[in-house]
Amino acid sequence: MADAASHASYLPPILTFCAAAVIAVPLFRKLGQSAVLGYLAAGIVIGPSLLGVIKDPDAIRGTAEIGVVLLLFLVGLELQPSRLYSMRKDILGSGLAQMALSAGGIGLAGWYFGLSAAGAVAVGVALALSATSIALQLLEERGDGNETYGRRTFSILLFQDMAIAPVLALLPLLATTGGKETGSPMMALASLGIALFALVLIVLAGRYVMNPFFRILAHTGAKDVMTAAALLIVLGAALLMEHVGLSMAMGAFLAGVMLADSHFRHELEADIEPFRGVLLGLFFMAVGMSLDLKLVADNWLLLALAAPLLVLFKIAVVTSILRLSCSSWLEAIRAGTLLSPAGEFAFVLLPLGLANGLLTAQQSAMVTALAAISMLLGPVVAKLIDAALLARVTPATMDEDYEGAGDSPVMVIGFGRFGQIVTQALLLQHIDVTVIDSDVERIRSAAQFGFKIYYGDGTRLDVLRAAGAGKARVICICVDDRQAALRIVEMVKAEFPSVRLHVRAYDRIHAIELMKANVDFQMRETFESALGFGRVTLETLGLTRDEAELVIDHVRDRDAQRMEIQFNEGLAAAINRVPRVTPEPLVPPKAKSKPLTPETRQVIEDGGAEVAVGGVGEPER
Repeated sequence: MADAASHASYLPPILTFCAAAVIAVPLFRKLGQSAVLGYLAAGIVIGPSLLGVIKDPDAIRGTAEIGVVLLLFLVGLELQPSRLYSMRKDILGSGLAQMALSAGGIGLAGWYFGLSAAGAVAVGVALALSATSIALQLLEERGDGNETYGRRTFSILLFQDMAIAPVLALLPLLATTGGKETGSPMMALASLGIALFALVLIVLAGRYVMNPFFRILAHTGAKDVMTAAALLIVLGAALLMEHVGLSMAMGAFLAGVMLADSHFRHELEADIEPFRGVLLGLFFMAVGMSLDLKLVADNWLLLALAAPLLVLFKIAVVTSILRLSCSSWLEAIRAGTLLSPAGEFAFVLLPLGLANGLLTAQQSAMVTALAAISMLLGPVVAKLIDAALLARVTPATMDEDYEGAGDSPVMVIGFGRFGQIVTQALLLQHIDVTVIDSDVERIRSAAQFGFKIYYGDGTRLDVLRAAGAGKARVICICVDDRQAALRIVEMVKAEFPSVRLHVRAYDRIHAIELMKANVDFQMRETFESALGFGRVTLETLGLTRDEAELVIDHVRDRDAQRMEIQFNEGLAAAINRVPRVTPEPLVPPKAKSKPLTPETRQVIEDGGAEVAVGGVGEPER
């Protein structure tokens, strides 16, 4: 009975974390804010300073920090050593400059307000570090990880993680000069040597041991063992780094980099990702729980001034560095906003500074609160500044000029990837083509084809008239917006009834809508390419080209028959309604489906989900 009670005692905090996450995160995302902010707010609410559901946030912080460890491992998996080497200038140049200037400015401010010289250095370094997890999460939400500013942001974050090693060695040295003997400089240097040895050990193990190790495990066919091995590698490297005085995240990152060229990289990523998401959210909640609201209330004016100043100062430092190194103002400021909050390691360095006598308990608590508030404030500031910057960036435009229009037999509206391929055949036959597009870069691309190119919105009747739509024999509508395509069809049918309409269909539903609009020809954008793909696959399996073509023609005919049936059923049901149908094969299969799991069997028995099909049997996109 006692055992049951002890096991049950773990459930309330777990349920609390889950409930807080599923309430707060969707709410903040609904408000247009980052999920990080939702986790932080949830932590504050359930923490000891507010509801007190969780009494001791330090008890879970150790487990929660594994989320940061796993995040850095996944980041490392995306960085081959060669790519890491190519980033060396940004890592050493921008990263070092950011750390030096930020730590120097923050340290001077701390010294001015009464900290000792050693304490000012400790605080400056702790607050100069940025929140890797927040920055990478925001980059992931924006989808800008491969943008120039995203790569430079990551370079600075990577330098900060590498700087943790000397910083942890620096604090004991500061303590010896500050009056409290906690260790000799020789001991600190010896610790640094041991740390370097551990780094070399991880590099060698990653290069010569990990791949053979995973190859052996893969041959066993045990999926669960592969997952356990992935966690063993990540957490083992992190634990080794922690024991030699480095950051756990640094060890995990190195392990990831060493496996970036491995054949097992994608499987490792899939195994680790679920753990990373849950534990990273737990880490953010732990940071929120660590915020002492009583201390904040007692010192609200000081913190209300200090937190925004810290965030803005770090933005200014990063913006200045990146602007001087040839980044645009837009990219430099966006990177600066991502790096503005204090980092996760502030919650490691500040207690260490307290333990070494560099800070008093009151000073450590105040700076810890400042770090936590900056992590709350940073994502909001990043969101607001980013929205303001992007709102001021107006897309490039051109003057509308339709001089000389009106004598081309073909008009192409939309010169994206689809429209460009369409015009290749016309170009080979030296057929004169008029191109309309509202994207300046596409207009410049079209100039290489020698066509008549006009900048304008193809959904406007005056643009179509001015460009010569009434004199064209065929108008090819190649835009990738289904509603825009339907509007153009409606206008052309009403104003230029003698012109043939050939339209790119987004999917099967769109194709039926175009058929109802009486276009002369429509084609789903992926249908013929998928049939060609299938034909080559049949040939690879041994069919001759003629045999494969015969099969593909059979599929095309059956699809056309089904399209006609669905078109007629839609008209019979309602004039503007497209029927909802379930994906199904065009020919009866020879064998019954074999579900691989009980869940799959249940789905098949229940009849599956009713969806609108796209190609032969694809769901609506």
